[in-house]
Amino acid sequence: MTTISNRLQHILATIQSAQASSQYQQSVKLIAVSKAQPAAAIRDAYAAGQTIFGESYLQEALDKQAELTDLAIEWHFIGPIQSNKTQPISQHFAWVHSIDRLKIAQRLNDARPAQLPPLQVCIQVNVSNEDSKSGVLPAELAALATEIQKLPKLKLRGLMAIPAPTLDANQQIAQFKLVRECYDALSAQGFALDTLSMGMSDDYAAAISQGASFVRIGSAIFGARPARNA
Repeated sequence: MTTISNRLQHILATIQSAQASSQYQQSVKLIAVSKAQPAAAIRDAYAAGQTIFGESYLQEALDKQAELTDLAIEWHFIGPIQSNKTQPISQHFAWVHSIDRLKIAQRLNDARPAQLPPLQVCIQVNVSNEDSKSGVLPAELAALATEIQKLPKLKLRGLMAIPAPTLDANQQIAQFKLVRECYDALSAQGFALDTLSMGMSDDYAAAISQGASFVRIGSAIFGARPARNA
C-alpha cells in the first residue's frame, strides 16, 4: 500500500471511532483536501477508495480536473470565492462550501448550467469572529439562508466553519459546539439542513463529536503541502 493509502485507512478508522461515540450518530464523509497537491497524489488516494476531493485554488483545480477526467471524482470547492471566479466554479464543482454573501450565491446560481443538478452549497459561518477569516456572523445567517433558498439552481445543505486553530481539545469542542448551535438554530427556524462541514487534520475528531458530517483533511492524508508556484 502507498503512504497515502495507509494514512487514509488510519483516518477512516479514527472517523469511525469518533462517529460511534458522537451523540449525534451522524454519517460522516471525508473530503480529501488536495489543494497544492499534484494530480498523481489524487490518483493514489482515489485508488485507495477516496472519491471526494476539495480544492481552494480555481485554476489549479481546473487543470487537475482536466487531467483526471477518467476518474469519477466528486469535486468540492472549499476556498474563498471571488466574484469573477463564480462561473467556472459553478460549472465544474458539485459542492461549494464557502458562500459568505448573497452576491456570490446569486452569481453561482446564474452560472449553473441547466443540464446539471442544483449546486449543493453551504454557508460559511465565522464563529470565532476573526477579521482574517471569511464567513457570515451568526446573527446574519438566517437572512442569507432565506435568500439562498430562493435561488432555484442552488440547494442549501448546511454550514461550513473554520474556527480559530488550537490544539486544546476542550477549546476545539467549544468552538465546534458554537457552529452546531448555529445549525440547530437555523433548523429550528424551518430550514431543511443536513450538513455540517467542519474539522480538519488537527481537530476532526472534536468536530465529529459536535455533529460534523463532512471533515476536510489534507496534510494528514497527503503530507505537508508543497510550495505553490506564484
